[in-house]
Amino acid sequence: MRKTIGVRLTAPLLAATLGPAALLLAPVASAAADPAAAAVPGLAAAPYEYLGWGNPQKPTDVMKATGVKWFTLAFVLSDGGCNPKWDGSRPLTGGTDEAAIKSIRAAGGDVVVSVGGWSGNKLGEKCSSASALAGAYQKVIDAYKLKAFDIDIENTEFGNATVRQRVVDALKIVKAKNPGIVTYITLGTTPTGPDATGKDLIKRGAAAGLANDGWVVMPFDFGGHTGTMGQATVGALEGLKSAVKSAYGYSDDAAYRHIGVSSMNGKTDEAGETVSTADFRTILGYAQQHHLARFSFWSVNRDRACGSGTDADACSGVAQSPYEFTKIVVQYQG
Repeated sequence: MRKTIGVRLTAPLLAATLGPAALLLAPVASAAADPAAAAVPGLAAAPYEYLGWGNPQKPTDVMKATGVKWFTLAFVLSDGGCNPKWDGSRPLTGGTDEAAIKSIRAAGGDVVVSVGGWSGNKLGEKCSSASALAGAYQKVIDAYKLKAFDIDIENTEFGNATVRQRVVDALKIVKAKNPGIVTYITLGTTPTGPDATGKDLIKRGAAAGLANDGWVVMPFDFGGHTGTMGQATVGALEGLKSAVKSAYGYSDDAAYRHIGVSSMNGKTDEAGETVSTADFRTILGYAQQHHLARFSFWSVNRDRACGSGTDADACSGVAQSPYEFTKIVVQYQG
């Protein structure tokens, strides 16, 4: 996710420029209304940390300061072919990333690994088939014996209908081979919910019979919105709920339990757009009311005030105490 403010690969979402869906697919029977994530304490609140930029904090220090147990570590990319590496260059095992994961687990926590983001080579594009892509995803899962996996689908990977279908089909293979694994698909949004491309992705998931645990939107970089960013986020989530309900045939309650939010703290990539701690509290209340699958944000790296000349990748751009946003998110328990 996002990399314009450095990297989450912060999603300038390009919602206005992505074309309409080319294929409308019929809904399928609904999956279970009680996602697996509900059974994993702390998983629903797993903020992103990017260990490759933004002067990252030691995850164990964040755990001690906030009580957070889970992190979403970003990003795994293609090494130029159908092979996964951190940032497309660092090995899955034997390096600093694996060491960080071991330290989190030793302190009683765990990780979601996120594949994709805004920049870099995407596995969904570099792997030529769903089975090959599933194999690349499986390498990541096997490297860390993951309980949860996030596909942050953005930019050209999101905009290509063939690749969207490949990602959906690959994730269905992964779900079949890894019983109980919790999966998220994270995508951009408008203030009223996913655009035509996002809705197409959800419809493809439903048509394929993909029992995805959480369809997650990134409600920022809107290009204009009304009300507070908290209110705009609620509007985006209501639109997402309607799209997921329609595609899967869920009840309202089941649809809410299969959607999630990944916000951005402080100043976003868009001039004049700021997500405040008050907005995070609005999102928290909404998530608690509807039992969303996920409440995350981009990113822990940015969860501190800026010093003079500090890079926006490493701070929020707003007045705050250390980890103030993480401390709100960690209150969410599903």
